[in-house]
Formats: sequence, C-alpha cells, structure tokens
Amino acid sequence: MTTAFVTVPRTDAERLAERVIEERLAACVNRIPIRSTYRWEGEIHHDEEELLLVKTSADGYERLCSRILELHPHETPCIERFDEDHVLEAYAEWRDGVVEG
Repeated sequence: MTTAFVTVPRTDAERLAERVIEERLAACVNRIPIRSTYRWEGEIHHDEEELLLVKTSADGYERLCSRILELHPHETPCIERFDEDHVLEAYAEWRDGVVEG
C-alpha cells in the first residue's frame, strides 16, 4: 500500500479529496485539520491547512501525484510518499479493487 501525505489549504481540501476519489486515483482520503509553520521565499508563514492521507496503490501513485499537482493551488505543494511494509491483507485487497491503474 502507498499513502501520499499532502498538505492543502482548508478551502481546497474537500474538492481535492473528492476529485481523487471520483477519478479512482485513491481508495480513501483522511482529512486532518492542522496549523502549518514553514519558511517560504525567506519568510515564515503560519497557515490553517488540512493534512490529507491519500491511500492508493503502488501502481497508481504516479497518476495520483500528477493529478494532485494539477489540482493543488500551491506552486510547490507538499506531497510525500509512504510505502507501508505491513498492512491488513483484507484492507489491501479492498484498496486495490477500488483504485484504477
């Protein structure tokens, strides 16, 4: 299983999560409200965002990442990949049946 860790402005989180589910790029998206502090172009920023944990297949990850880049409002979004060594087999079977690609 592959999980993409994506941060997104709260105003865009629902739209982005729904699109990747509708387009069968992900089986599930968990949305967690967060407050991010980061440096961008020499300045420190504090933003209300959502952390999206996007569950996809290993084969579908590249398509998912490309689509998130198209949908995301930031020039350089946070997209990180986590490959899981251990996952409940029944969950992996469900996820693989939902994600296309």
